[in-house]
Amino acid sequence: MDNLPYEIEADDIYLDEVDADASAEPLKKDAFISLCEEISDWKLEAKLEDNNRYFFHINEVQRIEQGKRSFVIGRKGCGKTAISEYLCNQLDPLTFSVKLTFKNFPFNELYALKDSGYTGSHQYITVWKFLIYSHICQLMANNQGIESSVREKLHRAYIENQAPTLPRRLSKWLDRDFGLEIFGVGVTLGGNRKDEETQASLIGRVNKLEDILLASLDDAKYLIVFDELDEDYKNITDQDQFDKYTSLITGLFKATQDVKSVFGGAKRNVLPIVFLRDDIYELIQDSDKTKWNDLKIELDWDAERIKKLISFRISRAIDPAGPILTFNEAWHKLFSKSDLRLGNGGKKSLHSFDFIARSTHLRPRDFIQYLKSCCEQVVSADERPSLISPKIIRKVDTAFSNYLKSELSDEIHGIVPDIYAIFDIISQLRKWSFSVKEFTDSYNRQKKVSNLKEKDPVFVLQILFLFSVIGNHWKGGREMFRYKHKEHRLNFDDPIVVHRGLFKALQIGI
Repeated sequence: MDNLPYEIEADDIYLDEVDADASAEPLKKDAFISLCEEISDWKLEAKLEDNNRYFFHINEVQRIEQGKRSFVIGRKGCGKTAISEYLCNQLDPLTFSVKLTFKNFPFNELYALKDSGYTGSHQYITVWKFLIYSHICQLMANNQGIESSVREKLHRAYIENQAPTLPRRLSKWLDRDFGLEIFGVGVTLGGNRKDEETQASLIGRVNKLEDILLASLDDAKYLIVFDELDEDYKNITDQDQFDKYTSLITGLFKATQDVKSVFGGAKRNVLPIVFLRDDIYELIQDSDKTKWNDLKIELDWDAERIKKLISFRISRAIDPAGPILTFNEAWHKLFSKSDLRLGNGGKKSLHSFDFIARSTHLRPRDFIQYLKSCCEQVVSADERPSLISPKIIRKVDTAFSNYLKSELSDEIHGIVPDIYAIFDIISQLRKWSFSVKEFTDSYNRQKKVSNLKEKDPVFVLQILFLFSVIGNHWKGGREMFRYKHKEHRLNFDDPIVVHRGLFKALQIGI
């Protein structure tokens, strides 16, 4: 797929296509419209999606379930939340799971629980282990396989009058009067105690919980899933905020390692699983980071893997219990077989999938959005077509460009708050390919007339490259974007190229 002409050329002219297969209808029109109605209701947010119907079981999931991998790293939109939802909604009677989401979580509560006896990330290992062990105890309280006297004590502590949200659970479990039946009067928290005393009591509770688990765990599997950890990933250019946040996240990785080492024996299926964006993972600097590779999975997608995902989802949209079609069979239940013709009098052409792919970052979410928008056009049309035509694809391409710009703005804003102004600078260049000097000159001119917080245009270019807003344009027309070539680093001597999917939103070439 790398040799396909995903790149756009400066003289591309979009022409009307004649559908060579206008008479061919893979589905009857009513069935096609029903399929479009189903796809138009697909959800970008995995938590809202029908995972029982649409979850695409990739090979990595099995290794996570088996406890062979604990760290799931990937770009936003690559399927992390879909996997976490799948793991936490299994019906296996011997699998117990809980998802800890940090959306709208008051991170200052965690920062305040650091162990001042250590430096850096080691300050937060204890609080993460406390969260992991406490949630396992909560799960054990509902497991009939646990010895009854232990289960009853856990049930009284963790189930009766339990708090419904993670912040409230944490506050309750940290109360000095919580769990006296388990911890005794000698290990209590809360009140007006000094930080050192509070931390000593927290360590005591962690040790007590660890002893309970080692003595009482059965053959069941316990999944503790950490997701949406990027909630405090903002104002990261502030050094104090950066240090606190990265130390906290690093502490979670170290705590997971510790838990895995303590419960690594047979019949102790304690599985903490951390989902994290790859750009945040790259910020972590720790001497143990290389060792994490043994427990790490990176969610990477290429064109062939995306095709398998699409064929699966279209097949499931047609019939939730039906056979999985090949890609070509599934694709042409929706799309015309006509290629989309490009410039130079229409001498060049692209398959409809390849045309769409070059506007995306090859993420599942991108394709779901594109197909969803195409089907919305069909459903809302006064005269409904029998297949999705090249004309519909082109119309959706503009809306998708605005979607992609919005998605990237949300991701980048925490690092570069000026991202909207920076997109304006690129728009003002009016070019899809430019030199580093052209960008820096334009950026410096903008600094003189506006209050850009980030003063270094080179840093801005590096961030834009990290998120595949830009790439390098090599001789021979080849483009190097990070989402396709993760090892590639921005080369300041080569021309810069803007990602094709942003052209319409940035008004490049229009």
